[in-house]
Amino acid sequence: MDKIDPKLYRLPARTVLLKDDHDNFVLYIDRKSRIIMKDASVILEKAEKIRKTAPGVTIKLETTAPVCSKSTKFLSDNGIEIISKK
Repeated sequence: MDKIDPKLYRLPARTVLLKDDHDNFVLYIDRKSRIIMKDASVILEKAEKIRKTAPGVTIKLETTAPVCSKSTKFLSDNGIEIISKK
């Protein structure tokens, strides 16, 4: 996976954005605290900015943190797959 400059997609500079060979974008979050609904809404906003710039791409969330069940459902309903990395 290649690291992409998030500023190209009008995302904050601290966002870790990866892209694989098949035009799949991965938002990577490395932290210990749980991802809650407020975090999920921020993730969705970032995904919408990526989709606006590059329509038709697949966006995934890769994280080391646990994700609450409401956030998991919210993100999957909005087309964001969660990859748990432990």
